[in-house]
Amino acid sequence: MREIGIGILGFGTVGAGVVEGLIKNGDIMAERLGARPVLRKIADLDITSDRGVEVDKSILTTDAAAVIDDPGIDIIVELIGGCGIALDFVRKALSAGKAVVTANKKLLAEHGTELYELADKNNVDLCFEASVGGGIPIIKSLREALCANRINSIYGILNGTCNYILTKMETEGLAFDTVLKDAQEQGFAEADPGLDIDGFDTAHKAVILSSLACGHPVEMDAVGVEGIRGISSTDIKYALSMGYRIKLIALVRREASELEALVAPMLVPLDNMLASVNGVFNAVMVNSDLDDTTLYYGRGAGRLPTGSAVLGDICDIVRSRADGVACRMPAIPASGKRITLKPSAQIKSKYYLRIDTSEQETFDKCASLVAECGIAVESIEKYTESSCPGPTVVIITGMAEEKEIETAVEKIRALDIVSGDVVKLRVMPV
Repeated sequence: MREIGIGILGFGTVGAGVVEGLIKNGDIMAERLGARPVLRKIADLDITSDRGVEVDKSILTTDAAAVIDDPGIDIIVELIGGCGIALDFVRKALSAGKAVVTANKKLLAEHGTELYELADKNNVDLCFEASVGGGIPIIKSLREALCANRINSIYGILNGTCNYILTKMETEGLAFDTVLKDAQEQGFAEADPGLDIDGFDTAHKAVILSSLACGHPVEMDAVGVEGIRGISSTDIKYALSMGYRIKLIALVRREASELEALVAPMLVPLDNMLASVNGVFNAVMVNSDLDDTTLYYGRGAGRLPTGSAVLGDICDIVRSRADGVACRMPAIPASGKRITLKPSAQIKSKYYLRIDTSEQETFDKCASLVAECGIAVESIEKYTESSCPGPTVVIITGMAEEKEIETAVEKIRALDIVSGDVVKLRVMPV
């Protein structure tokens, strides 16, 4: 049976998961593929620590270049992360005619345009299933299963840390900082959690999904980004009472010749399937013209789920190599005319506005100011909190652009009856 050589750069959590999967299911893969993926080398700066998986020490090296240059290695698996040395190694591997599998969403979000073109120029595979949603097969679904479809929209819960925090804030009524500390103690959040809770990890994934949706690379600065630091248990409670659950959502939506891409905490209607995705789980909802709505759900991170996604890419390439086919599917399948990216401030949605006041009669004043800005008031509720001198008014607006909502919020803030800031959250478009 033909052997296809594998070289791994980065022997951390995911790398160990890939190795474990190869050892455990290598025979199954060989039977299914008609060729055997064989691990030839692993490069990492630390080759002495226990990874919880047994490997032949002779294949361990600290020299990544030796892995890329090895003529017996057909597929380079980049699991280093970041955009530093990882970028150099991926460039070198693609230029050398080696297929590349990566889980590096930051690398693709910030340098995808260059790398997709380099893979195409050298007629080699660049696969990245593990970069979005861990073990959820969303990339393959968009690249292949839905290839005949025009993608209308993608809504995703793509960060397990944020979803864990928001879920626990709701179920236990705890403050954000308290739950963040718990998430760090549980190992769900990093010591420096900014990449997750400020929305940038999700934004990296949104860039990749946007590129697949529109058929050409999308730049990182085209995606608006808001995180969850400002979310309070009070807003979670009020949203729930009005029929919504707050989630950090990656939104990708195609409108005629424009693409909208945004990451922000949003109110998701309780009857929407994404509202039921809790804890560290991820989910992606895709709407397309032929297949309507499909949902992809599972673990968005972890040693074995992410390792499984990497191995799935490896299997695709092994099968292609066994059949003598190079680059069976381009990294970003083209879909005709390039479309324009709409600025996030111009993306229309309904909004949730929370206004803490110092007077009892506030409904009319707040609603009138919203209406004066040409924005409909869809619903309005009054809540009484012991910590507030007056009632709290919560408004769900009609559809509006962010700049229109900001104008209304500024007018509301100027009222003498308003105490504190006005909380503004989007309602997920459906």
